[in-house]
Amino acid sequence: MTSLGVEFGASRLLAPYFGTSLYVWGVLIGLILIYLSAGYVIGGRIADRHPHDEVLYQITAWAGLWIGLIPLVSYPILLLSQQGFKDFSVGLVAGTLLAVVLLFAIPVVLLGCVSPFAIRLLLKNIETGGNTAGRVYALSTAGSILGTFLPVFWFIPTFGTRPTLVGFGLALVVISVVGLWPRRRAYAAFGIAVILAWVLLPSGIKPPEVGSLLYEKESAYNYIQVVQDGTRTELILNEGQAIHSIYDSQSNLTHGYWDYLLLADSFRPAQAAPVTPRSVAFLGLAAGTAAREYRLAFGDQIDITGVEIDPEILAVGQRYFHLDDAHAHEVVADARYWLDTQAGHYDVIVLDAYQQPYIPFHLTTREFFQQVRAHLNPGGVIAVNVGRTATDYRLVDALASTMAAVFPSVMLLDDPNYANTVVYASTQPTTVDDVTHNLGLVSAPLARDAAMSALGEGKLRMSPYHGQVYTDNLAPIEQLIDQIIFSYVTGR
Repeated sequence: MTSLGVEFGASRLLAPYFGTSLYVWGVLIGLILIYLSAGYVIGGRIADRHPHDEVLYQITAWAGLWIGLIPLVSYPILLLSQQGFKDFSVGLVAGTLLAVVLLFAIPVVLLGCVSPFAIRLLLKNIETGGNTAGRVYALSTAGSILGTFLPVFWFIPTFGTRPTLVGFGLALVVISVVGLWPRRRAYAAFGIAVILAWVLLPSGIKPPEVGSLLYEKESAYNYIQVVQDGTRTELILNEGQAIHSIYDSQSNLTHGYWDYLLLADSFRPAQAAPVTPRSVAFLGLAAGTAAREYRLAFGDQIDITGVEIDPEILAVGQRYFHLDDAHAHEVVADARYWLDTQAGHYDVIVLDAYQQPYIPFHLTTREFFQQVRAHLNPGGVIAVNVGRTATDYRLVDALASTMAAVFPSVMLLDDPNYANTVVYASTQPTTVDDVTHNLGLVSAPLARDAAMSALGEGKLRMSPYHGQVYTDNLAPIEQLIDQIIFSYVTGR
């Protein structure tokens, strides 16, 4: 139970600094298996030499104590990784990741010792050896089930990662202390560890790079921060390398890509009058910045639906970002599942579903965009926010190429203030001249200012990309983004 709880705790401990990509999980799971394998060998040898239950209880006691200290010891190491991201130091980031992962080596190796040790202690004769091993592994698997469900559905969402690690370590120590009842020194060691873990452990998870921290929480999906920077309130998720929502008390415009999302309905053949969308769906509502802008721009005549997988982000949006002003139909669901089972038809669909820095792969494929097109009204448009660097457009290339396999027209609009490009795809053949004409007709508040920016600084153009088309079978989105990040931090 504790070994699985530690594995989930480790993934959440690393997430605010290194994310939860396929590669982070792969490294973590692979090393945990190596540690357990080493523990099986070591535990078997110790059990043969010292087949006494007090030795087993000492092993589990030390494992529990070490687990309880991991949050305290790892905190300053993880802070170094933040400096590594800031200074673009690959060595520092890799070194801190390795250091934290190695912190889990000792307790997991000790936990690996338990099963062979228990079998050795319970084995009375060779004729019942299979039955003994079977019972031990059945009980072990039952513990693994608890170690999977308890952190995921209760401890981490309710108490957070650090209390979860301390709690699982505490449970292991308590059982060990009961087994070592005559050894009173175990109580003292346990008391010191708990005091260190709870008194000295910093209260925050990760300080913001700029501004003051208003709120932080670990949800089932994200590490969430709300930061105040001057007049702007910003939503930061996970590694903190991007702003997901903004509320500015002095301006309803963000001067970022959110403003360009207001222009999506202009990406259709030339119109005789200003185009006003009647319905819009946001796949990845976050704290509702763009949805709020849509309501301010187009008033009550537009129907807004926002899909967000993380209910804690919606709560943050209502508390800090005036999400209620959007008067949106808020839906808690995975975007693709909702699109396939509950969605209606819309003039505009906006995709902005990052789990920074990654886009969920199933929202980047040809099959997904085919589903989107099926839920667009005639002449409808999808607008996709895509991250990039100043010179590296490989992610834009991948998304635009895949969208071009489904839609007749794909256009790009660069955000001059953030490292983002909005990719628009129309259900009808459309030219840049059509869009330029329509943008000149825009008269709605906020949208007019965004149109002027798009015509001036946005570099509106047809997509030149016709590369690899991502599919549900093959969508190497995480590999591509990791390559972009590596190229960026190394300057290659």
